[in-house]
Amino acid sequence: MNWRTVLGTVLLAAAILSGWSAWRQREKPVPAAEDDARSDYVLHDFELIALDKQTGKESMTLKAPEMHRNRADQTSEITTPLFLLPDNAGLPWTLRARTGWISAKGEEMRLRGDVEGDSPSSGNVVPTTFRTQSLDVYPQQDLARTPAAVTMTRPGITQSGVGFEANLKTRQYKLLSQVKTRYEPNAAR
Repeated sequence: MNWRTVLGTVLLAAAILSGWSAWRQREKPVPAAEDDARSDYVLHDFELIALDKQTGKESMTLKAPEMHRNRADQTSEITTPLFLLPDNAGLPWTLRARTGWISAKGEEMRLRGDVEGDSPSSGNVVPTTFRTQSLDVYPQQDLARTPAAVTMTRPGITQSGVGFEANLKTRQYKLLSQVKTRYEPNAAR
């Protein structure tokens, strides 16, 4: 045998061996760490009823097309929520928005985008509506408030202002600043 053939065979074997060794020692993909921002669960087209801890009566109803519960902080994000919050007479306030957020323990709700609030309407109570872009609701305190501009309407009167607070049980409302009032006597009849 010729020395060139032996050298070529040895070099070929070394190249194959080094390629095989490099392939075996390549970096293996590491499984991705679990994403804490992922949802625990997702609800679609649902209705949720929460009960008061002390009385066992309905304290809130939530209807929405979609809700995601965040695994990391246990908060929930809601698409186009509809909240029904009963007043002292058990008649529900209706609160709607484009998006909603609920804290982990349910003590705070944040409504954002085209927020609409409508009081219950019954024979002896004057219906009230308000419109704003953001509203924070504290159901355990029966409180709703916002620092944003608000327009509030009752039969015969329209009020607007910046900043708003409402006690949802007693139906007491406050516009906090820049209040403008417009009386419409014909609408009251």
